[in-house]
Amino acid sequence: MENTTTNGHLNNALLINKGHLNNSLHSIPKPKPSLAPTLGHHLARRLVQVGVSDVFSVPGDSNLTLLDYFIGEPGLNLVGCCSELNAGYAADGYARAKGVSACAVTFTVGGLSILNAIAGAYSQDLAVICIVGGPNSNDYGAKTSSPHHRIVGFLPGASVLSGSHLPSSKPFQYLMSNHMALEVAVEAAAEILNKAVKPVLVAGPKLRVAKARNAFIDAEIVETADASLFAGPIFDDLSSVGHSLVFNKRAAIIAEPERVIIPNMPVFWRVPLKNFLEKLAKRLDHNTSAYENYQRICVPEALPLQSDPSEDLKTNIMFGHMQKMLLGDMILLADAGDAWFQCQKLKLPEGCGCNSWVAQAEPDKRVIAVIGDGSFQMAPQEVSTMLRWGHNSIIFLINNGGYTIEVEIHDGPYNVIKNWSYAGLVNTIQNGEGNCWTTKVRCEKELIAAIETAMGDKKNCLCL
Repeated sequence: MENTTTNGHLNNALLINKGHLNNSLHSIPKPKPSLAPTLGHHLARRLVQVGVSDVFSVPGDSNLTLLDYFIGEPGLNLVGCCSELNAGYAADGYARAKGVSACAVTFTVGGLSILNAIAGAYSQDLAVICIVGGPNSNDYGAKTSSPHHRIVGFLPGASVLSGSHLPSSKPFQYLMSNHMALEVAVEAAAEILNKAVKPVLVAGPKLRVAKARNAFIDAEIVETADASLFAGPIFDDLSSVGHSLVFNKRAAIIAEPERVIIPNMPVFWRVPLKNFLEKLAKRLDHNTSAYENYQRICVPEALPLQSDPSEDLKTNIMFGHMQKMLLGDMILLADAGDAWFQCQKLKLPEGCGCNSWVAQAEPDKRVIAVIGDGSFQMAPQEVSTMLRWGHNSIIFLINNGGYTIEVEIHDGPYNVIKNWSYAGLVNTIQNGEGNCWTTKVRCEKELIAAIETAMGDKKNCLCL
């Protein structure tokens, strides 16, 4: 094997045996533990204790020693990403699947680059631990250039803030339940739902944050919509399709992680979502007529029009075949664009989740990813990370020649992008190493053959 160095980084040939890319970082000699405990030791150990198995990272001059400690910690893997922003989004998806995640980047350029991903995780109440290295403390006493030359002027303000009362630091909130508010909220919600003829229960993403998913399943006795219970919702422009969501607000109960909103009543604060759903499930009457009424008005799902298998592939034909391939041991990942709207029509079998960047968090499940060409062009280099860690995801890349969802909103020449040879690009990233299979599909006949190959002979490969 060659001993080559490029830009200060050892060639992958030093880290791996050819043809064995999986978990390549594990073959790096682990650092010898220091006799004296260090902050690095403590941090690595605590990450494992809170449930983190993988840390997404990009190395830099101010975090290299810390990364050594992560590599040396039993039960902790270091997942190298191609950019700080991608590491942040990987940690975002990991937290959705596992409850908590961690990423580690370098000072200034790393911290600024990852900022958007961390802000997004914060807005979704996800537990992402972002670790950013800093300059060596010895530099402060030396006569070296430092970006912190104005720190003295900011110390008084920081001192005041450090002593201020903060109720919590999102999303690690240990909410003490207001028992009186909980009882009144449950009683009022049960009264509304029990009187309804066709109540409906809608699950939102904040069920995950509140650790209330199991409680929600117990509460599924409420099946169907003259009264609504929204559990952990987010009413943003994307989930409500441009704020066009229509429901009867006078009969809508909105249960959030720490409060419950019931029509014509004050807001009930300090009511944990999990506790609310558990108690509410016990107060609801068994309502089989709601489901029977729903079945009577249910419109059977329309089948796509039959077409010649050799015709150009249509979207509805593609998603029809995707529906048939979904299994309980899979996770569906939809890009927040045209694919997101199309995937809403899919029915997920029991056990099949819908999430993002979870292949590392749930290695026993196979990820089915649907992404447009515009989104893919924003982070294609992370295919190399997926290959390096041996993921066997199936990626459906829809080549629309531009930003399709933006075309629907407001068309213009700026929505047209440069076409790539996507299969060729992935093959270049593979570089003859790792398990990867790519193909181009132009018609239904080719799609059927590709799915059969991805689910059969290439089931252990990353497929695009």
